[in-house]
Amino acid sequence: MPPTTEVVHETDVLIVGAGPAGLFGAYYAGFRGMSVTLVDSLPEIGGQISALYPEKAILDVAGFPVIKGRELVHALIEQASSANPTYLLDRTANALTATEDGVVMGLDDGTEVHAKVVVITAGIGKFTPRPLPAGDGWEDKGLVFFVPDFDPYVGKDVVIVGGGDSAFDWAHHLEPIAASVTLVHRRDAFRAHQATVDAVLAGRTEVITKAQVTALLGDDRVEKVEITTNDGEVLVRPAQAVVAALGFIADLSAMKDWGVEFEKRQIKVDTAMRTNLPRVFAAGDITEYDGKVRLIAVGFGEVATAINNAAPLVFPDQGVFPGHSSEGS
Repeated sequence: MPPTTEVVHETDVLIVGAGPAGLFGAYYAGFRGMSVTLVDSLPEIGGQISALYPEKAILDVAGFPVIKGRELVHALIEQASSANPTYLLDRTANALTATEDGVVMGLDDGTEVHAKVVVITAGIGKFTPRPLPAGDGWEDKGLVFFVPDFDPYVGKDVVIVGGGDSAFDWAHHLEPIAASVTLVHRRDAFRAHQATVDAVLAGRTEVITKAQVTALLGDDRVEKVEITTNDGEVLVRPAQAVVAALGFIADLSAMKDWGVEFEKRQIKVDTAMRTNLPRVFAAGDITEYDGKVRLIAVGFGEVATAINNAAPLVFPDQGVFPGHSSEGS
């Protein structure tokens, strides 16, 4: 958890969740002339896409026959930049007070955000990386859960633990620049895109299956790892970096304490994306209503609906209809 700062931050719109829907919502808030802030529990922008499948092909975004997750996130960030958003990353929204006059959101680092409206685009909730059992005490000493930038790994020995899309995506991209890449998975079956699996298996990455990382070794930083196979064989590999790509745990407990009405694991909304709380809207995978379809494309439309219906609460002289974007070009 970040250190306590007790800072008060004011904004027109607070968006909880910096995934695709949240990023498009930030752009649209700027288009309507609002100041916008995004908060996310993850340390990087992009939500589930950045965390779980940055290199996976996405086929259901309008205008793109196919686009990789990372490319979509980069394009959304560029589009949102026109709104000059404030990003509060690696922080969890854990307390909400909504009134007819405004909303106050408390974050886990002590920051208090005062907003005129809140839009929840939190996907399936707060993402917490699944821990590496052998990695206790090694965070910030070479153990990481994300690889948002490949440059720090140039010339290093990297051990990646996991068998999903993220593990194979990162192995595929690090292989040309790292001194060595070793991928360790507890099973011999993978949950990643087959083309990426085939590319990694055909390359120089050492793939060790039916095995687990049982110890990280080193002084101030990790220097090597101990790998134990299911047969009891102990292998040691050099590693200045260990990436634990073991997936994430989704947690909705904080949101369920806010007073927002849920239906199982989703927030109930009306046709304007309003929740049961004043000035609090929701959009994307977190929402539920009759006929709901959980697609990125649907989330884009929902968050535009939410922002436009929130506009009169921010600017009482404005209506819901935004006008056509082409009119300003």
